[in-house]
Amino acid sequence: MKGSVIALGEVQGKRAAAWIVDGRLEDFLIDAGEDAPPAPGSIFRARGGRSLKGMGGALLDLPDGEKAYLRGNKGLKPGAPMLVQVTHIAEEGKAVPVTTRLLFKSKYAIVTPDAPGLNISRQITEDEHLMRLHDLASEGMEGADEAMGLILRSACESAASEAIAEDIAAMRELAEAVLADEAGEPELLVAGADAWEAAWRDWPEADVFDDSEDAFDNHGVHELIDATLDVRVPFKGAGYAFIEPTRAMVAVDVNTGGDFSPAAGLKANIALARDLPRQLRVRGLAGQITIELAPMAKKDRRQFEQSLKAAFKSEGNDTVLAGWTPLGNFEIQKKRTRMPIAELIS
Repeated sequence: MKGSVIALGEVQGKRAAAWIVDGRLEDFLIDAGEDAPPAPGSIFRARGGRSLKGMGGALLDLPDGEKAYLRGNKGLKPGAPMLVQVTHIAEEGKAVPVTTRLLFKSKYAIVTPDAPGLNISRQITEDEHLMRLHDLASEGMEGADEAMGLILRSACESAASEAIAEDIAAMRELAEAVLADEAGEPELLVAGADAWEAAWRDWPEADVFDDSEDAFDNHGVHELIDATLDVRVPFKGAGYAFIEPTRAMVAVDVNTGGDFSPAAGLKANIALARDLPRQLRVRGLAGQITIELAPMAKKDRRQFEQSLKAAFKSEGNDTVLAGWTPLGNFEIQKKRTRMPIAELIS
């Protein structure tokens, strides 16, 4: 099927969302469940704990005896309440990673306490849109604390002014309410977005939006999920890869299959590079990623790196292309912003 589809549904009683482009699963979100670590974006009132000497950070107290890890300890007061936001998924047995730089993020607007200024996405370049959005930003933040800033996201370009104004007002109201609620015992103040909310907030508009009871059946989402759970990833033409998470890392093994031509290795490696961001995204995989590439000449490494860099360009600061190992493998570090779907779907 040509075109794009956003389908909202449930899998095993958990809210889930699928973004499909030309019949291929581009992204998939599913709620982690009650026993999972706090979702990125969650905002807590924490209590200042002890500094960790030699680690450049501190442990904070969260509700229910949980611990958070704050990188840097400047201004930390043991026992004093403080507002923090979860940055990514905590690894099993480790403290929840948090920051004191809060963001209140919606589809059109991001309110930024302690980061003043009115900013508009660089993807919006037409003067007419820029002027309209600047006026909306100025009106929406009139009278706000001088330390509070605003970012208008790229989705604003095609959105109605009324919808943008409502979004700015909602995020500003939420930010002001949370900032005024710092005193007290450790508590969850704002829960991270669930799958449906995150899909609405972060995915582009689709040709078809289906939130009916049969949405996943209508668009073959269950079959697409089954394919995603398969560790073997075939490439168009020849070649395939295995993508397998282990406790320490995600291992990616690239193979040429039945292609024995001199360029077979490079072709398979390029195919993997172009599809790897999507594969990691839909599988919910992150952390340390090690790629064992198909055999190719050293002179071809630059072409592979360029393809990989272009593919990960849209991932922003969440991904670091670490480079080559002495054994000729390539390593990537990706922030854990979601849990592996293989752990969430039994």
